[in-house]
Amino acid sequence: MEQFPNHELEYVVDDYLDVTNFEDQDVSPRSGRGSVDDDELDSDFEDDFELLRNLLWATSKHDVYLMQNYSVMHWSSLLRRGKEVLNVAKPITPTLKNPGCLAQTLSRVQISTMTVKDNLMVAGGFQGEVICKYLNQPGVAFCSKLATHENAITNSVDIYRNPSGSMRVIAANNDAQVRIFDAENFARLSHFTFPWSVNNASSSPDGKLLAVLGDSAECLIADPQSGKVCSSLKGHLDYSFASAWHPDGQILATGNQDTTCRLWDIRNLSESLAVLKGRMGAIRAIKFTSDGRFMAMAEPADFIHVFDTKSDYATGQEIDLFGEIAGISFSPDSEALFVGVSDRTYGSLLEFNRRRFDHYLDCIF
Repeated sequence: MEQFPNHELEYVVDDYLDVTNFEDQDVSPRSGRGSVDDDELDSDFEDDFELLRNLLWATSKHDVYLMQNYSVMHWSSLLRRGKEVLNVAKPITPTLKNPGCLAQTLSRVQISTMTVKDNLMVAGGFQGEVICKYLNQPGVAFCSKLATHENAITNSVDIYRNPSGSMRVIAANNDAQVRIFDAENFARLSHFTFPWSVNNASSSPDGKLLAVLGDSAECLIADPQSGKVCSSLKGHLDYSFASAWHPDGQILATGNQDTTCRLWDIRNLSESLAVLKGRMGAIRAIKFTSDGRFMAMAEPADFIHVFDTKSDYATGQEIDLFGEIAGISFSPDSEALFVGVSDRTYGSLLEFNRRRFDHYLDCIF
């Protein structure tokens, strides 16, 4: 396993727990238990699928939203079936047309990323599209093509609340821009330009800081109001693809092509707090549980690593599966970890349940 030289930091990944500590359940509809048949995937979509790493979101232990072909599906483990909530192959006409809202009709969108929060689902597309739909309302509230650049893929989307409590939508694109929208009327509030393609942007829990990562070894911390860069995080060796904030807002995790995830203490950003090493590939997705107890990071295929934050990330567990990983998501109650496998043959939605021992709060996945 390749090691990157860093004499000040230790790799805190060598105390893994055996994967048998997980109880796994295949909820793939194709197996008769739950995922959606993908035999009709278009070849062009299949070619792009390997780029996708955030196509799965759990809104409860029993409700998961995932992308399937040209549809976003809602999978209910209680009903044991899936239901289409958004079809992007057909023309999509936005229902909200407020002044300042740059909405437009879209058609045949290839979804590249998605997120769900507070009943709002936001999806990005390979041609720079963004689609916003309230799950409790019919139709699509807002959709638009953010850029006309030939390689303007929407790499990531995020939903957050600013310090005053107003909900915002962030879109990070390959055209080196980050755009922020009002989640009520979907007017574009601001857009910031960076020196490189932006692969990921995420807001801190209090809405006061914005992590910006992309085709650079440096990761940036910016002010979401002005776009001004507050700090530059140095340590990664290649391009970055993923970020996640600990719920307490003190720790930022960044995932990189150099096969590592670095942890940064927001109170001292002069160097990373720790380096977590993957097995083979880039770290493409990172998620924390809502209680902050665990952090999961996913490689492009085959490996997911779950760390115990209370051990200072020194202990954890490796999940070894087979197939391209389309996304990971913890349930809001921190009781389940969902994993999307996008392989045509082995494609499925996997659920791993938190196992507790005796009656103690100490537990592992």
